[in-house]
Amino acid sequence: MRNLNESARALRELLAQRILVLDGAMGTMLQQRNLNAADFGGAALEGCNENLVRTRPDVVLDIHRKYFEAGSDIVETNSFGGAPIVLAEYGLAADAHFLNKRAAELARQAADEFSAPGKPRFVAGSVGQQPKRLRLQAG
Repeated sequence: MRNLNESARALRELLAQRILVLDGAMGTMLQQRNLNAADFGGAALEGCNENLVRTRPDVVLDIHRKYFEAGSDIVETNSFGGAPIVLAEYGLAADAHFLNKRAAELARQAADEFSAPGKPRFVAGSVGQQPKRLRLQAG
């Protein structure tokens, strides 16, 4: 288990010294891979990028590595559409915790591979918009 206090301190120190580089769009990188329905787990799951952490973790991990190789300090998890309400569109709402946790593990694995003394690498969780608006009502 990582010491989150130490990671937060290291992040704050680096931010005080320089601008940190965040990775680019995961979805765009995935599209460049020309994945097919089988890669996503079948035709019903095609387009569910979040399920790739289960079916093609090698692809997701490779993309994180590419961003670190290009000089990123921080990569985002492959969890943009990882909310249960979004995953429900693919029948995966019950898998939200697993998929988001796996996305974080893969990003962390890549960050650890590229971290070095004096040059730590970080992971940021990615949370996208929801397909439905929330309404608050008084009363």
